[in-house]
Amino acid sequence: MNISLRFALYGIAMITAVASPANAQDNSRDSRWSVGLIGGTLGIGPQVAFRANPYFGVRANAGFLSVSRDEEVDDIDYDGELDLNSYGAMLDWFPTGGGLRISFGGRVNDTEIDLVGSPTTSVTVGNTTYTPQQIGNLSGTVTTDDFAPLLTIGYGGTVAEGFTLGAEIGVLWQGEPKIGDLRATGLLASSPQLQADIEREEREIENDLSDYDLWPILQVEFLYRF
Repeated sequence: MNISLRFALYGIAMITAVASPANAQDNSRDSRWSVGLIGGTLGIGPQVAFRANPYFGVRANAGFLSVSRDEEVDDIDYDGELDLNSYGAMLDWFPTGGGLRISFGGRVNDTEIDLVGSPTTSVTVGNTTYTPQQIGNLSGTVTTDDFAPLLTIGYGGTVAEGFTLGAEIGVLWQGEPKIGDLRATGLLASSPQLQADIEREEREIENDLSDYDLWPILQVEFLYRF
């Protein structure tokens, strides 16, 4: 089961739980503002929301989180550190006037991945095989588009006086990942041949990461309404 399908199934389960009768939405018209925390695949951070009427609202939130993970790209093992760092705003449409919402918005996206590969055996970079001493470390930074639109569907329900719990699932169009300034530190770091092979390696990395132009969104929120 691929990662997008898993996120979709988890998201449906979470939204269904929040939408249960035990968590019925409190539609009090004097509780238009809410503040709290939101967390998930966009990171963890603050959120401020305003519901102008039963059918429309706006939200602004941010997400930050660092996650380390080993990844094999083009037969080279890399230590990767994903730094989630984005913020933005969304327009919420509540089609039934209750807790169900469909949201569209955009985010300033400074998320990046720092990659460091330290081969311990001979590896192929581009079209040439190099020893660990010739390569040293291979490092670079993967980035996506600076601005990314997103679309989600979610539900929020009251869990206690003044407090709401919500969940949403969707997708962020972040563009195809690009890697910049991939570089080596070994004996042949300044070799024209290695530099040319590193450029080919960059294209291979970008090709392997091309499926991540769409980033799955699965978020939960805990807010206080006032």
